[in-house]
Parts: sequence; C-alpha cells; structure tokens
Amino acid sequence: MSETREIEAAIYNRLSRVIDPELGRSVTDLGMIAAINAVPSAHDADVDYDVTVHVELTVEGCPLSETITNQINGAVASYPDAKLTPHIEVSSMSRDKLDDLVADLKAERKQNPFNKPGVKTRIFAIASGKGGVGKSSVTANLAATFAALGYDTAAIDADIYGFSLPRLFGVHTQPTNLNGMLMPVTAWGVKLISIGMFAGADRAILWRGPRLQRSLEQFLSDVWWGQPDVLLLDLAPGTGDMAISVAQALPNAELVVITTPQPSASDIAVRSGLVALQVPMKVRGVVENMSYYEHKGEKLRIFGEGGGQRVSEQLTEALGYDVPLMAQLPLEPEVRETGEAGRPAVLDVDGALRNDGIGKTFRSLAEQLMA
Repeated sequence: MSETREIEAAIYNRLSRVIDPELGRSVTDLGMIAAINAVPSAHDADVDYDVTVHVELTVEGCPLSETITNQINGAVASYPDAKLTPHIEVSSMSRDKLDDLVADLKAERKQNPFNKPGVKTRIFAIASGKGGVGKSSVTANLAATFAALGYDTAAIDADIYGFSLPRLFGVHTQPTNLNGMLMPVTAWGVKLISIGMFAGADRAILWRGPRLQRSLEQFLSDVWWGQPDVLLLDLAPGTGDMAISVAQALPNAELVVITTPQPSASDIAVRSGLVALQVPMKVRGVVENMSYYEHKGEKLRIFGEGGGQRVSEQLTEALGYDVPLMAQLPLEPEVRETGEAGRPAVLDVDGALRNDGIGKTFRSLAEQLMA
C-alpha cells in the first residue's frame, strides 16, 4: 500500500472516534465520510500532505456542523506519523442515502426504546401534587447535575400544559427533523424535548386521555435518544393522565416526589406518590424544596417546616417500603433568576458543577438516585 493510501486508511480509522452529537454514533458508522484524499503538499515545505475529507451531513445547514467539522479537523491535524493539513469539504446526503440511514436507525429502534429488556437507562419521573413547588426547577438542575457528572443525560418535558424546560435551559430552537425522526435539542449537556419547542406551542393546549398519552409515546418513540444513562421526565402536577401514561409506557421508571414544607403542599404531594399503588412504579424518594431562607447565618422557615419528612413517613407507611427524604433545598432567589435567564443554577457560567452548597446538594441527590 502506498503511503498516501496508508494515511487515508489511518485517517478513516481515526474518524471512527468522531461522534455525531445528535445521533450518538460515529461519522463513519453513519456514512458521513464520503471520501478521504491525501496528496503530497506542493506549497508548504513544513507539511507532508494535504488531506481533504469529504463530509456529507444528514441535513443541509445542520446546526452542529461546526462541532463535527472541528472534531474532524482535530483528528486529521493531530495525526502522529506525518504533518498533515486538513481541508474539510461539507455537503449534505442525497435523499436516497438519507432515507436509507433513517430506515436503518428506525429499524434499530422500532419502538419506545426505554421499555425493552436489558435497557440500562435509569428513568426518574419528577412529580408533585400541586404546581408552584419548583418541580421543573428541580428537574432542570438535577438533569444538569447528571450531565456535569459525566452521565449521558436526557430530559422530557412531560408537563404538556405548563412546559418550562426550554426556558430553564435557554433553548430557543426547534428539534432537527430527520425525515420524520426528531433530534433532541442539546443544552448544557442535556438532550431535551418539549412541546414548547414547536411552533404554536404558546397557544393553550387542551389534551386529554389518548391524545395526551400519544404525546408521550411520540416523545419516546419518534425522537432519537441514543442510549442515555439517565432519562428525567418533568411531569405535570397532580395524579392525572400523564402520570398514568408514564407508568404504562415506562414501567421501570422511578418516581421522585417534590414538595414544599407547608401542610397544604405536603398533604397533596402524598397523593402524587400514592399513584404507585395503582401502577407499577416505585417511589424512590422525596425532595423538599424551599425548605428555608438563609439570612445572616440564620435559617428562616418561611413556609413552615417538616413537610418533606411528613411525605416521606406517610409514603413509607402506605407503600410498605422506605421512601426517604433525599434532599432539602433552600429558597434562593439566584436559582430562579439564573434559571429564567437560561442556565440551570447548579452550573457555573462554563457549565461545570458548582462546588458550593447548591452544587453539593444536587450532587448528593444525583448520587443517591444512582446508588
């Protein structure tokens, strides 16, 4: 084999480690590398070869094309056995090639990928008895924590009526439609899908029964999730249709109940946990939000106290197994302000998990859930 052919083969092998961020597969497995051409450099004495990589993206104007091409550039430029200058030529797949790729991916998945035997994804449904207790904020910060800890993390905004995850993650784009298969939007390391990402989602939505259940099935089956380590679902408040739909579609899901300290919230929160008596879903634990406000070293119990412990004890007694109080989260204006600005408050501006109180609390919660 000539040296140019050896270089082309070696570069192709190196590109097998370049992963498409949306599909979670290598660009070589996906057929995105149409050709690699290495030719001796004729214009730079310090360069041995010019290497042109012909890349075919799945869709024209792919939002992550720059990420992919940067990785390809890096794989070529860091080749250890010769000095190479990369040249990336980008186009999009032909309709036939894309149809074949999507057909292969759909055949691999076929249906809801999370309820098949052997699936290792841990699924946590975040529930509350009533609105206004910070359930979505807890979901967003917990998802961001899992991602920051290195877990492949996905989140579904299953609160069809009161979706808020797009705002909490600063998402203003729609999922990429790959011939009928949607790519989740990735923000702060988390793969996201929400009805709030689609045109017209700001209009009132009145879905019940079968149509509501179908919305969840579409989020599970029509979106390419890959094989995430963790999947979080932000449920609508209460014990209605969506909670039952989740239990039916994801019998291996574990419920995490969010409450605030006062009895008016904790009494209702117990009901959301008792849904486990009707469906095959384990209640993993309770999180008490807005437990206290710290002022000059003193913890002010603005909403009373004891709600999380009451929920824990009542669910433990009713369900016949331990339902622990896993975390007590303080009332911090920064959590709301940062979240509404589009960054989960548990992360710093660079996307790393904070090392202060809120970061340590969510780290502990994530570690308990994965234990």
